[in-house]
Amino acid sequence: MSAAVIRPADRPGDLGWVVQAHGELYAAEYGWGVAFEALVARVVADYAEQHDPIRETAWIAEVDGERAGCIFCVQGPDESTAKLRLLLLTPAARGHGLGSRLVDTCLAFARKAGYQRMVLWTNDPLEAARTIYLNRGFTLTGSEPHTLFGKGLLSQYYELNLTDGR
Repeated sequence: MSAAVIRPADRPGDLGWVVQAHGELYAAEYGWGVAFEALVARVVADYAEQHDPIRETAWIAEVDGERAGCIFCVQGPDESTAKLRLLLLTPAARGHGLGSRLVDTCLAFARKAGYQRMVLWTNDPLEAARTIYLNRGFTLTGSEPHTLFGKGLLSQYYELNLTDGR
């Protein structure tokens, strides 16, 4: 992998790319269909229409000037809670620490914005992402089976205290 940068998701086409990349990659890798892409589109549309730039932001990872990943930090269920959303890396960008850099960027922003904790929702097949979260101190707070995107999936909920000095 060559030069990788993480920048704000503020250029024309960035948000559309997030939806397209999620739709294409998750369909190819997990067989998830339009229901998953629609969920991503809703998250992105909500962000685009109403995010508070002081407390919420999104980033694009680029490799050699091409979009290769993303992550979002938005307000969670209350004022003290941030939510990590839409972590994604293209297959060519994986295995080089870029996912960890994206998560670290998101965590640093959340701390600077004054959040006390961060939560996230993921699914059990996403093992590489889960490893990144666990390595940063996230703890599993709950799980439940679902069929939103396919059979046999397990939703997982994670949380991290942002004030413990990690």
